[in-house]
Amino acid sequence: MKVFLAGASGVVGRRLVPLLLEQGHGVIAMTRSTQKARELEALGVQAVVADGLDAKGVVGAVVNTKPEVIVHQMTSLTKVKGLRNFDREFAATNRLRMQGTDNLLAAARAAGVRRIVAQSYGNWIYERTGTALKTENDPLDPNPPRRQRESLEAIRHLEDRVTGATDCDGIALRFASFYGEGTSFAPDGVIAHLVRRRMLPIIGNGAGVWEFVHIDDAVAATAAAIRGGGRGIYNIVDDDPAPAAEWISEMAAILQAKAPLRLPVWLARIVLGDVMVSMMTQIRAGSNRKAVSELGWLPRYASWRDGFRRVLLAVPARRR
Repeated sequence: MKVFLAGASGVVGRRLVPLLLEQGHGVIAMTRSTQKARELEALGVQAVVADGLDAKGVVGAVVNTKPEVIVHQMTSLTKVKGLRNFDREFAATNRLRMQGTDNLLAAARAAGVRRIVAQSYGNWIYERTGTALKTENDPLDPNPPRRQRESLEAIRHLEDRVTGATDCDGIALRFASFYGEGTSFAPDGVIAHLVRRRMLPIIGNGAGVWEFVHIDDAVAATAAAIRGGGRGIYNIVDDDPAPAAEWISEMAAILQAKAPLRLPVWLARIVLGDVMVSMMTQIRAGSNRKAVSELGWLPRYASWRDGFRRVLLAVPARRR
């Protein structure tokens, strides 16, 4: 199968390329960087240089290469440093989820592409009620923190446009928080850095439920969605969502750091902002049942507990 991969040099894309080649697919890799294009070509793919926000460039790249499937992995997360001003930090990624998605869908129509698989996100987007794991049919948060509203709207836009496309089968993969090499949960990543320095506190009761997926499992899910699965949204999460208090404490123990500090909600709201309070005390996680049954996907790392230990102890951290 001929696959057009937008965002080929990102954390998912650069792992997806060799897997697709191994599975016998032809790969057209899109990147904004000429240097990264040369690096991708060295892997044995056809590289094209285009900006995801340039509609004409994206349509031209897709029409000229005539793929059977488009994979949307475009994000801009390297400069994200904190969550207090959430929408500001994720503004570039939000544009790619909106304008970039629209450009790829226009390109799919122009080239007659019959399938598009897009990266979405699910760790904090569900309605913050109940105790059961959320399914893809459960409502999203009707009233997110003020500084998270633009980001939720961008996710809604991506999912609605991709799965609502009438001229191709659209799949949106609602990924959990990534961990593994190259992510913020890597040994040298920002989260590990904060945990070591006791700068990631447990807020209130720490009952916000987080979901995780190893980056290699996210890649495997993307490959599965390229091969099959019906139109729609799929939660790509492991089998073991956990409250913030639990995973932060476990991560500190693995890193042999001091136990995390605790902050009351009222103080955290002042110091860290409403988004952090919501994520640490209120958010709810999703179920992977649909992805397992309909995509035939099984996470290699069924629980972040084993995954964190393997990842965080695999190599010495570079950031001290």
